[in-house]
Amino acid sequence: MANKKVKLTRPELKRQRDMLRRFERFLPMLKLKQQQLQMAMRKMLQARRQLLEALEKAQGLFRPYEAVLADRAGVDVRGLARPVEVVKGQENVAGVKLPVLKDVKFSEARYSLFATPAWVDRTLGDLKEMNRRQVEVEVMEEAYTVMQRELTKISQRVNLFEKVMIPETREIIRRIRIKLGDEMTAQVGRAKIAKAKLAETSSFEGALEESLEEAMPGGDAA
Repeated sequence: MANKKVKLTRPELKRQRDMLRRFERFLPMLKLKQQQLQMAMRKMLQARRQLLEALEKAQGLFRPYEAVLADRAGVDVRGLARPVEVVKGQENVAGVKLPVLKDVKFSEARYSLFATPAWVDRTLGDLKEMNRRQVEVEVMEEAYTVMQRELTKISQRVNLFEKVMIPETREIIRRIRIKLGDEMTAQVGRAKIAKAKLAETSSFEGALEESLEEAMPGGDAA
């Protein structure tokens, strides 16, 4: 806008004033949206920390079984504990649609309880819990990325309106007012000069008429 040529006229002044009113009305709404997103981001960061702590705890429960997984006992524990379906939905947070975890589904474990070591059930349960927590963290990271992208976009708009569009529009209005003021001053000056010239002309014509009357013969003979 700074390099754009603007007509310094009254219609353009009205147009720029209308634009400024729209910008100044829209900016508070953008700032409110920005604040809402910032609050939502803080809540998400807190929830993210809690999920990471839960994941770390689940990993801690599983670590003692890592050594015995080498002895598969005829059961693919890692395969059975791997999610086969992640069910996600959406929730609206501060006007932003975010992914939310609904469910994590695993394949049905089919093996003989009598033919497998006792540690298999416990290991499978703990490994499923760890994988479930991992999915929760991944979905949270996805939601956080969406929210961060939206916050960045809104912040850029706030900066654009606050630091570029509104100041530039005010500057254009100032320039138009100066130009119109100069034109008004020039018009008043020209009007005064014309009036003075008219007065001089009238005075000269009056003096000329008096001189002609005095110069006419027979004026005092009667």
